[in-house]
Amino acid sequence: MEQQLFVGLDVSQKLTHICVVDTAGKVVWQGKCLSAPETVAAVIRDKAPDAVKIGFESGPLATWFWHALKDMGLPVVCLDAQHAKQALKMQVNKTDRNDAHGLAQIVRTGWYREVGVKSIASHLIRSVLGARAQLVGMRTETTNQIRGILKTFGIVLPGAGGQTFERKVQELANGQGMLANTLRALLEVYNNLKEQIDVFDRHINTYAKHNQVCHRLMTVPGVGRLTAVAFMTAIDDPAKFRKSRNVGAFFGLTPRTEQSGDSNIKKRISKWGDGLVRCYLYEAANVLLTRVEEWSALKAWGLRIAKRSGMNKARVAVARKLAIIMHRMWLTGEQFQWSAKQQAAA
Repeated sequence: MEQQLFVGLDVSQKLTHICVVDTAGKVVWQGKCLSAPETVAAVIRDKAPDAVKIGFESGPLATWFWHALKDMGLPVVCLDAQHAKQALKMQVNKTDRNDAHGLAQIVRTGWYREVGVKSIASHLIRSVLGARAQLVGMRTETTNQIRGILKTFGIVLPGAGGQTFERKVQELANGQGMLANTLRALLEVYNNLKEQIDVFDRHINTYAKHNQVCHRLMTVPGVGRLTAVAFMTAIDDPAKFRKSRNVGAFFGLTPRTEQSGDSNIKKRISKWGDGLVRCYLYEAANVLLTRVEEWSALKAWGLRIAKRSGMNKARVAVARKLAIIMHRMWLTGEQFQWSAKQQAAA
């Protein structure tokens, strides 16, 4: 039997530890080099030129390494960090050198869960989505800070935000004294955040405007540009899911299960995966159930669940169903089917 070589990489910011093992699991070579794809590739070509598989864990540098090494023609796989962690726990001593050895053994045995690395284009738009979400959170914190300060002095602002809130704060900030100075500073921060959020919104709107898949997904009631773009860029390639119903679990919208013997306990949803997309899907479900006036089979299904189990569970169930439907529409190229009759005819 021809000897095959497998490589494990423990990637950190400064150094990457490398371990090469053969088919029997025997260490052929171990060492380290600077954490740069070109340097790592040079070491692999020198020590394991015919490597069958090269594995490293998902992490902050994983996308950069995966794309760079893949472009160099190396057989790289990105391992799910949580899955790999369970295997690496079996080692007596946790060191970077031992982790590289453990990762090499994992790819040799095939006992791993591969992570689908997204395209650079998807990561670019996801960076916009992530930055926008961060600024929205900061804007909310600033708003709450202003409200909290004013309550101390018996001034309660209107519950809703928007122009009414801004106009009232501006009126108070135009006065004199320490309170007015504080409000002016916070209002300036609030306005700067709002301006930058608008810039991100324009980027996202432009992307959605020129993307046909986004147009199709936005035919689903309750689904807007943010939800469609976030959903698309989180999945990147719809073909990686063999069944559309697996998408719900991918975004952590399915209940966790603990089964042992006769016991089968259903717990809360796992909240695994992309939290931002899960949040947008939940908001889209809420819009569908409470604001969309036009009737649909999906809304009727969600309201039946709400009547039986409450609105919160209905929102989660509809969010999961939305993920499944959107993935299916992406694969088939179909528009959203409003009625059960349309779905049967399709």
